[in-house]
Amino acid sequence: MSDLLAGAVEAAAGLSVHGADTVDKSAPASTREALVGAGVPGKLAAKDPTLWGPDAEAEAKIRLGWVDTHLRSRELLPQLAELKAELADLNHVVLAGMGGSSLAPEVIARTLGKQLTVLDTTDPGQVRAALADRLERTVVVVASKSGSTVETDSHRRAYWQAFLDAGMTEAEAGRHFVVVTDPGSPLEQTAAEMGAFTVLADPNVGGRYSALTAFGLVPSALAGVEVGELLDEADALARSLGGDRDNPGLALGAALGAAATMGRDKVALISDGSGIEGLGDWAEQLIAESTGKAGVGILPVVVESPQSPGAAGDDVLTVTYGGALPAGAVPAGGVDADVAVNGPLGAHFLAWEYATAIAGVVLGIDPFNQPNVTESKENTNRILASGPPAETPSFTEGAIEVYAPQGAPGDLAGVLRLLIDGAGDDGYLAVMAYLDRFADADAARLRPLLAGAAGRPVTFGWGPRFLHSTGQYHKGGPQVGSYLQLTGAVADDLPVPGRPYTFGELQAAQAAGDRQALAERERPVVRLHLTDRSAGVAQLLDAAGALRA
Repeated sequence: MSDLLAGAVEAAAGLSVHGADTVDKSAPASTREALVGAGVPGKLAAKDPTLWGPDAEAEAKIRLGWVDTHLRSRELLPQLAELKAELADLNHVVLAGMGGSSLAPEVIARTLGKQLTVLDTTDPGQVRAALADRLERTVVVVASKSGSTVETDSHRRAYWQAFLDAGMTEAEAGRHFVVVTDPGSPLEQTAAEMGAFTVLADPNVGGRYSALTAFGLVPSALAGVEVGELLDEADALARSLGGDRDNPGLALGAALGAAATMGRDKVALISDGSGIEGLGDWAEQLIAESTGKAGVGILPVVVESPQSPGAAGDDVLTVTYGGALPAGAVPAGGVDADVAVNGPLGAHFLAWEYATAIAGVVLGIDPFNQPNVTESKENTNRILASGPPAETPSFTEGAIEVYAPQGAPGDLAGVLRLLIDGAGDDGYLAVMAYLDRFADADAARLRPLLAGAAGRPVTFGWGPRFLHSTGQYHKGGPQVGSYLQLTGAVADDLPVPGRPYTFGELQAAQAAGDRQALAERERPVVRLHLTDRSAGVAQLLDAAGALRA
């Protein structure tokens, strides 16, 4: 904490970054000075696509709209006001979207105390519960940049059928949909055929950088957020981003990049409790998918609270985030952090996007592509077409079927220890839960238990949500991970209307497809199938709690 208090503070528009200069100065040469010397801050503010090298230039040319999309997004405000008035009787807002299309609105709603149901799963139980909740008063925001995201298309089909089954005409059902997509996407045409409201997004902004575009603003506005304030906060910060000093985005990006080049390539993200809710989940996707490729990357580790394990290791940079600091407040809320980032939410979005792009310059990677995301998708499609692979459990213990590599221990505790040991001194353990993140929420308690036992970074992701986030890092980043996949028995499956598979079959295919992609990299992968979800989760928590580092 002394370093945070003693170090220089970068601040602009109410957003402050403490401790970044100390991290940068710990490098043999200042990363920030190198960036300034190369004119990077001004070039990035001017949307120069050459910053990440010739191989990335073509992609960067069409992906740098996020730098000033907050200005263009103001044109949406009258449309959003009209849409909200038109749909005033539909006060249950469901967002069907994945990755960048869902994470930012969830942060906005949580932080500002608004109700928003986020549907980013293929778990049949979770989808069924959403369909049963206030259907007659539901407006579904279908958000997909490409218009072809399989999860979002499945949600759209399920809700369309549910509205018709409830006795609505097609015209009445269409009124319950708002589609957010890029101009010219297949979804735009589908929306017209449905009679849905359509809001077109900024086509020059990639999904994970889209917080301040229609993807972030439409569901938030319908949920009751005054989204113009977010744009004001981002605009105030934007004025600093071309400068060499008083540029918190540059300070944060330089610190992330400098730490990674010195071997501190895991970033523990911890809320300081000052009012920004869930930003770590959004930043996780932004950082992991942007930097995890070509064998390098920064692994974000979302930690539940300052008291939770997970920030251990010489290769971990601890970063706290929160609201604007009152006069005299201690940075990081008393947490022993390396860097503390505080400010209004709209400024946070732009600062982290800028910082991630800066870290990409330092690491020499393209922060706008996701070359390995399609692997699991292609595997999933093959499995849906040919059927699931035949698998026999290594052994069964209680309510858990264990599928482990040949030669693994024959008990659950031994298999968990195998994964922990597989992380080594510079690796990590990823828990990937293809379950219902509400009904099976206790599964998330596994992360701190394993982190405490391992003394290494442990991440937790709900599948298939994480495939649009850390999934890229798992396959494209440093190959030092161990992977624990959780699947569960489906008691009451749900068909995907118009498709030859159910949600349960899609979920199982996604899990199997991702498992194949990871196994091909010859990293430790264990699947635990819960034949009884509640009993299996409890059993797994007991086994993890009994482990010792």
